Amino acid sequence: METVEMKIIARIESAYQEKFGIPRQSGLVPSLTARIVFEPAFRNPDALRGIDGFSHLWLVWQFSKAVRSDWSPTVRPPRLGGNARVGVFASRSPFRPNAIGLSCVKLEAVAQDPACGPVLIVSGADLLDGTPIFDIKPYLPYADSIPEAVGGFASSAPVPRLAVEAEDGVLSPLPVQTRTALLDVLALDPRPSYQDDPERVYGMRFAGFEVKFRVVGQTLRLISVSKPD
Repeated sequence: METVEMKIIARIESAYQEKFGIPRQSGLVPSLTARIVFEPAFRNPDALRGIDGFSHLWLVWQFSKAVRSDWSPTVRPPRLGGNARVGVFASRSPFRPNAIGLSCVKLEAVAQDPACGPVLIVSGADLLDGTPIFDIKPYLPYADSIPEAVGGFASSAPVPRLAVEAEDGVLSPLPVQTRTALLDVLALDPRPSYQDDPERVYGMRFAGFEVKFRVVGQTLRLISVSKPD
């Protein structure tokens, strides 16, 4: 089997510290920002010359936690309840012959870090913290936006499914600027589609905190937000 070499040009620093809880597409949680930090060999400011003229960027990256030696011709997309199968090339599943992801993010700023050189501040990313990035390309509205496009079984964007409730003080350990992002993530319902146990306590790591919650009907109740032991 023929192979090609890919260079990791950058890695993302995001609040998503495990796969559970990550939105299933980019752009669903615009309230959360992330940093793209370039590898030392690519920290040349000239490589970003003109990028601030674009509002959005395409990221080409690796599903680094889903790399496998084998592959399946069919997968079970969450949008179909996790039970119906479709062809892998008719999906955006991470379980692919090549574990490559594609995400559109909003460019919020180009910043200069004393230790890391130029970094990109983006919002709407759906990448796990530390995800390797292979390439960055500008989003071109005239070429990349096709209003008459048909979206198959995912023709519309998912909408927040759950009302999120938290007792007074539960969110207090979390920095103020991160609270809105967490609530937006939880409202999208991070649970697998086939799980609906009102007694189950779910846990996820987010922005360095351990978040625990329970879902009863259409309401998600935050139980605790704390630093892991």
